[in-house]
Amino acid sequence: MTQPNTEAPALRRDELVTYFERAIRPDPSTHLIGTELERFGVARDDEAGAYMPVRYAPHVQEVLGALMRDHGWQPGSDRGIEGEIVELRRDGASITLEPGGQFELSGAPLTNVHETCAEFSQHYEELDAVSKPLGVTWMAIGHHPFATREQIHWMPKGRYAVMRAYLPQKGSMALDMMLRTCTVQANFDFTSEAQAGERLRRASALAPIVMAMFANSPLVEGRRSGRVSSRSWVWTDVDNDRCGIRPFFFDASFSFERYVDWVLDVPMFFFKRQGKYVAHHRPFRHFLEHGAQCPDGTPVRASWDDWVLHLSTVFPEVRLKPHLEFRSADAVGSKYLCALPALLKGLLYDDAAGRDAMAPLDALSFDERMALWHEAANEGLASARVHTLAKRVLEHARHALDNFDVLDGKGRRESRFLDPLQPLVEQGLTPGEETLRSLSAEEVGTDATARTAIARAWRFAGFEP
Repeated sequence: MTQPNTEAPALRRDELVTYFERAIRPDPSTHLIGTELERFGVARDDEAGAYMPVRYAPHVQEVLGALMRDHGWQPGSDRGIEGEIVELRRDGASITLEPGGQFELSGAPLTNVHETCAEFSQHYEELDAVSKPLGVTWMAIGHHPFATREQIHWMPKGRYAVMRAYLPQKGSMALDMMLRTCTVQANFDFTSEAQAGERLRRASALAPIVMAMFANSPLVEGRRSGRVSSRSWVWTDVDNDRCGIRPFFFDASFSFERYVDWVLDVPMFFFKRQGKYVAHHRPFRHFLEHGAQCPDGTPVRASWDDWVLHLSTVFPEVRLKPHLEFRSADAVGSKYLCALPALLKGLLYDDAAGRDAMAPLDALSFDERMALWHEAANEGLASARVHTLAKRVLEHARHALDNFDVLDGKGRRESRFLDPLQPLVEQGLTPGEETLRSLSAEEVGTDATARTAIARAWRFAGFEP
């Protein structure tokens, strides 16, 4: 990161737009796909006789060490408060830690979904091999199904210490978001500023439907929450300055400059100097114009690295970075994981298919879009309207993937990754509801038997490469 330097040239507002302009990939044949997945770690607690949330030491620390020792991962540049390893990197991918010990694999940008699934299959095998001897299991689910906030252990990362102090002032469920939610995300490119805006509108419009199709968080503290996506509900009261779907995302006049102006007015969490996160909660626009001070009184100016860091601390459902990042799906097991990048590739990389899929939503007002969002998070595919739209979305995505005709070594198209999702959508079921059906009434709760059964039920499994 840039060191304090009062002589450095001041960063200008007009320079900030170039962050997105440089990301434009004019040739669609060069467009890539990235996938990210977070999972909760639980470890066998002999005293409690059941699984409990992992700690950094010994569980997470040992898993990271084993991945380095056995599988060629290397420490990343970010370090914990006391120098702990909190990030690994290998071949364009990274493993990072969320606040409550959630393990996140951010996959490398790859050319097709076949490659993405091969990458995650390898990761599953490696993580499973190093975790089993430690009694650690990883659950792919959107909201922690049995732990309270107090039972989850904080990871030793400086940025999380700042967020932990600040975010509860902004929303009642901010700490739940940090500690008790997991997601699967997919990232996509764009050929131009206009296409970035169109794909942002399309992804934002379809987000409630896709969220319902992947809803996988029906339990909170061992009880049915009454929502198919408890994770999505948590995000409604985290920090309205930086979260949700912004009304201007749907404007045809969208521009990089307009997105920059929104982010400039979002209060900062921090800036980073000499490896330390310094709490600073003025809007970035104020930091850009007036600078700030380090705790020792050293004046600092806003740097390019400060801007890039700040961009990573806004959390809309669809986020613009050097790519378009779809953030609205609950974490799901390996059976359904590859369906998300496949579905969204069909809807975003085939503009005709995407426009047809979202056509019934074109005339909705912003308030109507928010009502659809809540309907999808609460009822999922049990809502007749959401169910009808989900079937339409799936049909158009499959058609687009078949037209792309991208084959793997066995001659299979990317549309095969939608096959596990197809029967669920036809039945009007979400992944979470399907998993709940595998548990008896006695296996839903917070006692030792229930925690063990729940951990096993949501353990990653089911994908066949």
